[in-house]
Amino acid sequence: MRPYPPIAEHGLIGDLQTCALVSSEGVLNWFCSPRFDSPSVFAGLLDHDRGGYFAITADTPAPDTEGAGVVTRQLYLADTAVLITRFLTREGVGEVVDFMPVHDPHTRTDRHRVVRVLRVVRGSVRFALECRPRFDYGRAPHDLVLGGAAAARFEAPGTTAHLQAVGGLALEADGSDVRATTTLSAGERAAVVLTVCDEGGEPPRPPTPDDLVEEFAAVRRYWHDWIGHCTYRGRWQQIVNRSAITLKLMTYAPTGAPIAAATMGLPEGEGGERNWDYRYTWVRDASLAVRAMRDLGFTQEADAFRGWLQRRLTDGGAPNGEPLQIMYRVDGDPYLSEEILGHLAGWRGSAPVRAGNGAAGQLQLDIYGEAVYALVQTGHSAESAGYDGWRYFSGILDWLCDSWDRPDEGIWETRGGQKDFTYSRVMCWVALDRGIRQATALARPADIPRWTAARDAILRQIMTRGWSEERRAFVQHYGTTVLDASLLMMPLVGFITPKDPRWLSTLEAMEGELVSDSLVYRYDPAASPDGLQGSEGTFSLCTFLYVYALARAGQVEQARYAFDKMLTYANHVGLFAEEIGPTGEQLGNFPQAFTHLALIVAALALDTELDAGDAGRGKA
Repeated sequence: MRPYPPIAEHGLIGDLQTCALVSSEGVLNWFCSPRFDSPSVFAGLLDHDRGGYFAITADTPAPDTEGAGVVTRQLYLADTAVLITRFLTREGVGEVVDFMPVHDPHTRTDRHRVVRVLRVVRGSVRFALECRPRFDYGRAPHDLVLGGAAAARFEAPGTTAHLQAVGGLALEADGSDVRATTTLSAGERAAVVLTVCDEGGEPPRPPTPDDLVEEFAAVRRYWHDWIGHCTYRGRWQQIVNRSAITLKLMTYAPTGAPIAAATMGLPEGEGGERNWDYRYTWVRDASLAVRAMRDLGFTQEADAFRGWLQRRLTDGGAPNGEPLQIMYRVDGDPYLSEEILGHLAGWRGSAPVRAGNGAAGQLQLDIYGEAVYALVQTGHSAESAGYDGWRYFSGILDWLCDSWDRPDEGIWETRGGQKDFTYSRVMCWVALDRGIRQATALARPADIPRWTAARDAILRQIMTRGWSEERRAFVQHYGTTVLDASLLMMPLVGFITPKDPRWLSTLEAMEGELVSDSLVYRYDPAASPDGLQGSEGTFSLCTFLYVYALARAGQVEQARYAFDKMLTYANHVGLFAEEIGPTGEQLGNFPQAFTHLALIVAALALDTELDAGDAGRGKA
């Protein structure tokens, strides 16, 4: 077992209220309960010694002089969130099957279960188990209570974790932790079930082998039924399905709120300080996910988030005095105070580790465009919101008419001061443009002349102050010549046509400065200081947006080449983090919703353009 495995060496499992990461060596390195944004139970990714882990590995001798030892392979059961880690040893082939049962995911519960099934398919394999929880980010001590060889209870302030063994596994105390070993032969199975609940919660009933067989069948059936609603049948269907399942796994079902990533504190550059907590719901990220999910046919998920977003609009404003805050907890709580967990070493020494997010109070005007973009995807949302919902919606646009022309922190949440970011203005234009269309289509009361005047003023301002004659490109913010890959969204949201001369010139300028072998940097921190030390990799969201822009601009072969190359950076089970480092490693929080939603958007656009090209050649 390696401490601090590569970020990408993990698969994701979950029950639509929380999730866990399991390494390709069978080590559960990350798990929070009862929600995505709760304190951790296992956080070995952030500190191998203090964070805690739950390992089930093949207990084999050290490699011999010829290097023979254990070889691991990890895969998903096709179109599910069931993760299989295989151990290929000299004595046999064994597997650990990991999943979290999905029981009525829309009803909030404080009881969550991780099922880990051990089985051998050839020969015999000796397995070793270590369960070392470290509650509250490793800050809360716990006591161990053994209940015979098949049960253990970890008791910490406010939380209890039950470990139950099935099939002959004998749990032993190791201080306040638990360990076990067992040797299984071909056809034999064992299992352990970890149940985390509130302190003093009713102990779970001991599971039987039949129970686990039924739960495995149920979770497989749930995911097959869910992905069966996907309407996409184009190229790259396997990776698109995996991205959709990943987005679903990172959505808090009781409220419909997607989180930005499953983890916190994983660095954008090894050893650096860009280590943020992404386990919250960004209005921007979640709103763009609505389009991706809706375009795949998942309208229930899109409508659930719209309901969550409408509740934020009717809550009476954010603590910073704006109508909306840029991010919230999954239940809509706007308070996300940032603290440094100084006792955690950080992944490979990348400190400080932060919990909470101090950027929550920033002004980022683009969120109003993304919010409106999400709310008007279909007329169903407006109908269900009714007249009162429209009043809140139109009130946001009335407010935006007076508030759009202000400097802000921008989409990348820089900590280098407010500026007049072009992308923020673009999304303010989107808010007003979609609002005008919605009011007209639904015959709703609105000050359309005022909205139209503000919308047109924004466009004229961007075309003069956001455009650099020197660079022949749209720029990051007014008064600079710095480029910014966030502007790849401009044709996607309809601000400019994808073949407009100004846009093609901007795309060419980005290719010369921000694109490296088809991978795209957000911007150049040296040219536009962001208030932080260290560097970062290419931003995977931007790379997929670049593919979209190329495809829509008619550069289809180049787009396909860039897309196919980008897919080679996916991990072994099709997951992406936030960034790609200089030697191809994945960096940042993992998996990242922004990356997977952009992958879907790029795949659908590229598939459409390729079909159009094939049809044109057929006609010729």
